[in-house]
Amino acid sequence: MTGITRFTRVRSLVVALVGLLIASAVPLLAAARPAAASDNGQSVRPAMGWSSWSFTRRWPTEAKIKAQADALASSGLKNHGFVYVNLDDFWQKCDDNGFVVDSYGRWSVDTAKFPGGIKALADYIHSKGLKFGFYVTPGIAKNAVTRNTPIEGTSYHAKDIADTSKTEKNYNCKNMYYIDYQKPGAQEFVNSWARQFASWGVDYLKIDGVGSHDIPDVQAWDKALRATGRPINFALSNNLAIADAATWRKHANSWRTQGDVECYCGPGDNGSGYPLTDWSHVSSRFNSAASWQPHAGPGGWNDLDSLEIGNGDRVGLTADQRRSHFTLWAMAASPLLLGTDLTDLDPVDKAMLTNDRLIGVNQDGVAAKRIVSSGVKQVWSKKESDGQYVVALFNTGTSGNTTVSVDWSQVGFTGSGDVTDLWSGSHKGVIDDSYSATLRPGETRLIRVKPVNSLKNTAASPGMAVAPGGFRS
Repeated sequence: MTGITRFTRVRSLVVALVGLLIASAVPLLAAARPAAASDNGQSVRPAMGWSSWSFTRRWPTEAKIKAQADALASSGLKNHGFVYVNLDDFWQKCDDNGFVVDSYGRWSVDTAKFPGGIKALADYIHSKGLKFGFYVTPGIAKNAVTRNTPIEGTSYHAKDIADTSKTEKNYNCKNMYYIDYQKPGAQEFVNSWARQFASWGVDYLKIDGVGSHDIPDVQAWDKALRATGRPINFALSNNLAIADAATWRKHANSWRTQGDVECYCGPGDNGSGYPLTDWSHVSSRFNSAASWQPHAGPGGWNDLDSLEIGNGDRVGLTADQRRSHFTLWAMAASPLLLGTDLTDLDPVDKAMLTNDRLIGVNQDGVAAKRIVSSGVKQVWSKKESDGQYVVALFNTGTSGNTTVSVDWSQVGFTGSGDVTDLWSGSHKGVIDDSYSATLRPGETRLIRVKPVNSLKNTAASPGMAVAPGGFRS
């Protein structure tokens, strides 16, 4: 065997081994990346607006929703990016057997609450330069099956697609059967509902009561909403399983990572009224936000639930806790959907909500990682597209001051950092090696750090530039 032949064979063996190693490594690398986001073109950045559930609860009306839309526009919140006005549950009419349905088996509007109908309400909201959000749950109503209503545009009927052996979760009229998506007409039923919503002017649709068993419904609604040709932001609720995160991300623009942020501890029916929440319901989001962080990105966001800021201490949180509430939602890149009464804005809270530095942190398209978690001390960090870092320090406790510290090396660089406080806007100057803050119970410190003479830059999380007209400080 010549030297050339031996060399050729050895080279071939090396190439083959290298190819095998690369092939075996590719799935591992792919698994480390989050699944591709929904490509429906919606929610490139987290949605911002208002949702009816926290404040109006089971008693939404046309007048109440219009008043909140008016306040969203007149308060100036719209000019800071809060544009969705979302009507949640209890817009429907019920009888003793569940939802009253129309001639095609779809829920009927409670005209006592909404005398002008949903399209007229959406038109009014659109006239304010705002967007309209709406609500549904999986399944098909018992009344549709009992009446065996036809499925619009087909020869099929409700009994053809209903699985009456199982009932879907529903929080209002109940009596919702599963849909068997193996049956002809099932997708067409959801399509007809989606077309109706699109014709009414829906810009955002929340599908509630979703569990992993409802993946066929999520897939069907995703397909149906796309087929309408109308841009509709698709949101899933609530307490979704993290094991199915890749599926939620593929089909939806946001997904609720826990149960409700409301405490249901008010004096009214169903725990309605003030307080709307408490610190335990907000602080429980720190752990879930950390767990879900890898799954967030443009087109699909981890939804921490409503932002309960707007009505001062009445909501059940101190001013420090409300700032921490906003800071965590901003760092996690959660949708910012206010749950408070916008017709009675507290001036301290209005200043919080119109702080474009905070909004910019939320809208930069990057979900922060938790880098310190020690008792009541937490630190979160993310790197933005210009090489600067945003760092949040929290005292999550309910008593006693505590000093929270972080080394710049934990953040992602070494050397010195030029620091700006994002809540106050004050420039803190160049600080060497590390940063510390003594925080009151429930208080936060949020800073932007520009590395100065950095020896190395170890963070690998890419940032995302904010679009022209975005809220970047």
